[in-house]
Amino acid sequence: MRFLAAALTVAAVSASLAAGPAALAQPAPPATPSACVALGGTVDADDMCRVQVENPTYRLDYSFPADYPDQQALTAYLTQTRDGFVNVAGMPGSWNLPYVLDGRGTGYRTGPDDGGTRSVVFEMYENVGGAHPQTWFKSFNWDVAKKAPITFDTLFKPGSEPLAVIFPIVRSDISRQLGIEAPITTADGLDPAKYTEFAITDDAVIFYFGQGEIMAGAGGALQATIPRSAIASMLALEPTEVTP
Repeated sequence: MRFLAAALTVAAVSASLAAGPAALAQPAPPATPSACVALGGTVDADDMCRVQVENPTYRLDYSFPADYPDQQALTAYLTQTRDGFVNVAGMPGSWNLPYVLDGRGTGYRTGPDDGGTRSVVFEMYENVGGAHPQTWFKSFNWDVAKKAPITFDTLFKPGSEPLAVIFPIVRSDISRQLGIEAPITTADGLDPAKYTEFAITDDAVIFYFGQGEIMAGAGGALQATIPRSAIASMLALEPTEVTP
C-alpha cells in the first residue's frame, strides 16, 4: 500500500509540474489600446492626438491630449460620435457635402502627477448640410488618487446645494460676455442636468453649455467660470495651492 501511495504521489507531483509551465505560459489579456490608436490617429510632439479623415463625403478632425487617464471613456464617446456622423454622411439624399465634424479637446490638470484631477473638454462642431451647424461640449474629469471619474454629483459634498451659489455667478458671467442681461430662467439655472460639462482648474470650475442648453440658441455655445473660492466649502476635492 505504501508503494502504491508513493506512486500516486509521484504521479500527482509530476502532473502538477507538467501543468505549471503551461499555466504560466498562458498569454496575458491584451492591453486596451489608447484612444489615439483606436481612432487611427497620431501623437505629435506636444503629446496631442490628431485624427484626420477627409474624403468627398465628409471631413473629420479630432484633437485631444493623449495622456488623459481614462482612455476607454474617450474612445467610447469619440467612436460613437464619429460612427453616427459617418452614417448620416453616407445616407442616400445627403446634400451639400462634404459634411464636417470637428472635435477639439482642451486639457486641464490640478495637483501633482500622482494626485489631483485631470480634465478634457471637447468643443464639438458638426455641419451636416443644414443652415444651422451645431456646437456642443463634452467633458471628461478624473480623480487621479481615486482612479475614478468625477461627475457633477461627485464634485460636491453630499447634502450641499452648490447651484444656489453657482447660478447667480453663471448668469452674471454670461451677461458680461453677451453685453446684455442673460435670459436664463430660474428653472434652467437651477437644473443640475444643465451643468454636466465642466473642467476643473486650480482656481476655478468652468462650466460649458452647448447651443440652446442654458438659454435661447441665439446665444450660441457658452461657458462660465466659477472661482473655487466661491464654492470651496462644498467641493468634495482636496484643496489646491494656487500660485499668486
